Amino acid sequence: MRYCLSLMMATAAALAQGPDLKTLIGGAQALQNTIKNYVLKSAEKMPEEHFAFKPVPEVRSFAALLGHIADAQYAFCSAVLGEKNPAPGVEKTKTTKAELTAALQEAFAYCDKAYAISDAQAAELVKFFGAERTKLNVLSFNTAHTWEHYGNLVTYMRMKGIVPPSSERSR
Repeated sequence: MRYCLSLMMATAAALAQGPDLKTLIGGAQALQNTIKNYVLKSAEKMPEEHFAFKPVPEVRSFAALLGHIADAQYAFCSAVLGEKNPAPGVEKTKTTKAELTAALQEAFAYCDKAYAISDAQAAELVKFFGAERTKLNVLSFNTAHTWEHYGNLVTYMRMKGIVPPSSERSR
């Protein structure tokens, strides 16, 4: 019994440590995990009545931004995984908070597989946006793209008087 408890505690501690920041892919995983959590928390924090909010008519709504982020996860990560893009069309088909939150969770889970590759695999070339790039470059592009749109989400949240996840104080 004592052995099982010790094993469980050691396993939990290892899992809690997160990605190995001494590897190239571990650094990419850590950044992706941070932005993934911020985007998911943003979807959670924004009241559903503000999902259709647009600061001006020419830009995406809060909901459309979340859908775009979900769709992009599939586009980038399917290239890394060597799979056909599932292209679920989240931005065009999901509008409710529940639908978008579920779609984001599924999209990020799909991408988690792409970020679980080794450094050697991360150096492999894939064709993406008309050029050969390393898988790590595609994953970095994905993370940068998500951070870009998180900036939009932050602005929308601030306009509605909501503190974005990245600005919350630790408790």
